[in-house]
Amino acid sequence: MTTPDDTTLSEVAPAPVRALPASLGARRWFAVVIVGLVGQIAWTLENMYLNVFVYDTITDDPNVLAAMVAASAIAATLATLLVGAISDRIGKRRLFIVAGYLLWGLSTAAFGFVSVDGIGRLVPVIDAVALTVLIVILLDCVMSFIGSSANDAAFNAWVTDVTSVGNRAKVESVLAALPLLSMLIVFGALDGFTRAGQWREFFGIIGVATMLVGVLAWFLIRDVPNPARQSDRVFRSIAHGLRPSVVRANPRLYLALAAWAVFGISTQVFLPYLIIYIQRTLRIQEYALVLGVVLLGAAVVSVLGGRVIDRVGTVRSILPIAAIYVLGLVLMSLARDTVFVIVAGLFMMSGFMLMVAAIGASVRNFSPVDRVGSVQGLRMIFAILVPMLIGPFIGAAVISGAGETYEELGVAKQVPTGGIFVAAAIVTLFVLVPALALQRRERTRSREPEFERGRAR
Repeated sequence: MTTPDDTTLSEVAPAPVRALPASLGARRWFAVVIVGLVGQIAWTLENMYLNVFVYDTITDDPNVLAAMVAASAIAATLATLLVGAISDRIGKRRLFIVAGYLLWGLSTAAFGFVSVDGIGRLVPVIDAVALTVLIVILLDCVMSFIGSSANDAAFNAWVTDVTSVGNRAKVESVLAALPLLSMLIVFGALDGFTRAGQWREFFGIIGVATMLVGVLAWFLIRDVPNPARQSDRVFRSIAHGLRPSVVRANPRLYLALAAWAVFGISTQVFLPYLIIYIQRTLRIQEYALVLGVVLLGAAVVSVLGGRVIDRVGTVRSILPIAAIYVLGLVLMSLARDTVFVIVAGLFMMSGFMLMVAAIGASVRNFSPVDRVGSVQGLRMIFAILVPMLIGPFIGAAVISGAGETYEELGVAKQVPTGGIFVAAAIVTLFVLVPALALQRRERTRSREPEFERGRAR
């Protein structure tokens, strides 16, 4: 027996299907690239250079870096869950993107005004290092909340709105290449500021660029006409995707998300420490050039690979790409000279980006038109929160266990070892479980419920 508010899956009428264009068009493509790229530049700062900022100016404790990554992941996930559900309910993404990018830029620039000396002068009776760490973590959480609201929730939902099954892997491969291009831009144009200790200028430039793109987004992005809206209350919509009944009813979506979680954990084992490893452990002074070559090459492979993934199928592509990624990780653990690092890095980062494209397109394909924003929240849980709560601490344990150090101005500092790549490769092997389960379902069932569209009993 059911009531109007207590329906079963079989009794729910399917959500309306919106006709999607065969191609995005020039304006939408430009919006995808420019808004996505500058968003990734801001995330490059948060994911990689903020760790370097803390390491160089505050503390070398890897557990502090891991705690900062985990705290920001929680903030980002909460933001995506909340804003994704709200944008589904009101059927609008543009406003969240524009306002979010403006505030994101302001919070990014604010890091340039944080220093141990400055905090020590303001609060001389308290441990200045500990208080500075706390302030940076809190500011990182604020920045991550705002950035995820704008980028992970609103922008990614808008991309799903305006794409179709026939072009999502191609679009996803471009989006997957943007983090690499953003790293290339940051390393090539802005790394000199960090080397010179000009952190205020570094944070300020990226902050202003993010705000400018927020303004530009107002003119580039248009919400889709007559969007499918979700009538659930916001918090009911947030909880919807976490219900066991919904998971059981939609195995392909959650298997794809599980694969993303495993892959994400593996990336977070080494990524927070990558620049420190190349610069301090391998002592490659031209690391910006090395990373530039690797990232540019991997970006090209990612864009070209998106077309192949569309033809082969997103699910069938996961395991071959995982093999390329694992090979790159193993090679990185062995690489010591510049040329070897470039070769290993090309395999590792190409596999990295192609995996994001294949899994990301799969998740978009299994997302319903009326819960696109809510699925972004699920994506954040599986692809960001879980990996960032687990991966950095695995990496920190490997680094602490190895006990390798280098001396700077008479002070011994811990440095990462090649073991972080071995640990990441071992974690990646567990992607076999969800990937093989997805392949079996693809072979045996041609049509399955993609997501419960009504309210679970």
